[in-house]
This record gives sequence, structure tokens and C-alpha cells, in this order.
Amino acid sequence: MVMHEGVCCESAAEGMGFSRWLALRKEALMKRVLIVTALLLFPLWAAHVAMAAGFFKVGEPAPAFSLTSITGDAVSLEQLKGKVVVLGLFHICDPCMIQGTNLQKVHEVLAGKNVAVVGINSSGNSKRDVGEFLSAFPVKVTYPYLLDPNKVTDKLYGGGKFIPNVYVIDQRGVIRWQRVGNMELAGTEAIIQEVEKLLASAAAGSGPM
Repeated sequence: MVMHEGVCCESAAEGMGFSRWLALRKEALMKRVLIVTALLLFPLWAAHVAMAAGFFKVGEPAPAFSLTSITGDAVSLEQLKGKVVVLGLFHICDPCMIQGTNLQKVHEVLAGKNVAVVGINSSGNSKRDVGEFLSAFPVKVTYPYLLDPNKVTDKLYGGGKFIPNVYVIDQRGVIRWQRVGNMELAGTEAIIQEVEKLLASAAAGSGPM
């Protein structure tokens, strides 16, 4: 007969029914396993977040790039100076499709304002593969979507594991807001809010021009 927390396990099992007692034991054990697992994984998660956040910080100049869009147009970050730039770095993946769709909504809402929305396939996929990927979107993508066959932006902006990446860059080419590898924190409304702040500060003469 085994004693557990001052209670006889045999008599406890008899009092509540063995099946119920066994279920509670399993539930308690599962909770312990989950707690231990969380404690073990937390340092890894924290390191992941720190690494992602460490790629670029708000206030740093956005790395320059010059690429060609899927429609054949040359686009560089330099030529977009003077505008607020919403930049999305994507691979071919479901989260990237969701975030790319978010950017299309941003593009439509901010149409006519001093804003440029740009997407980049930073993983070096072929024009054909990127075209097929875009054709699967639930909306038609009308903002410039650039090809990066040499994965230049993937290296410059620290892509790879942390995709999709979204940056809001001010009129002087400085990163003012970023969400790396987390599309839930970079929804349409959140992006628009950050862009509107920069547009308002510029109009008031108190921000980047």
C-alpha cells in the first residue's frame, strides 16, 4: 500500500473509482511533463526571439538593394527615398502568402498617398515559381513583387529562419518599425497605423521628409 500526500492511494482509488483516480493521475503527470518541457524550451525560444530582433533595430538605415520585379521593372530602395516604404521579404510558404495578402490590403488602403509597398521573393526562387505562387493568392497582387535570384536581401535582412519579414521604412530610408517572422503581429491595421504615423509627422514638419 502506497501513501501519497498523506492519503492512502488504495483507499483513495476505492473512494472515487479506479478509472477516475487513474485519469486524474495521468492528468497530473501530463501537466508536470508540459511544465518541464516549457521550462526546457523557454531558453531556446528566448534565444530565437533575441536573434530575430537583433538583425535590424528601429533607427538603423535599411540595407540598400536594387532588383527587378516579376513584371520586369527595375526597383531600388534608393529610388523610393522620400516615400514611406512597406517592405515585405518572403519565401514560397503559407505564412508568406498570408502576409503578402496583408500587404495587398495595405497597398489598396494607402493608394494615392506617399507610400510604396514592395514585396521581395528573397529565397531565390525562379520567376516561374514565384509567378505560380502569386497566382495562388486569394487576391491579385498589384504592388511590385521583386525577384532576388542571388538571395541578396535574404542575407542583408537576415531572412531564412525568420520569414515573413515586414519593415516600415521612413522617407529617409531608416527602419522605423519591423516584425520578423511573426505575421500575427504584422497585420494590415498594425502596418497602416505605423505608416500613418510617419505620414502625419512629415506633414506636421516634425518627422522625416
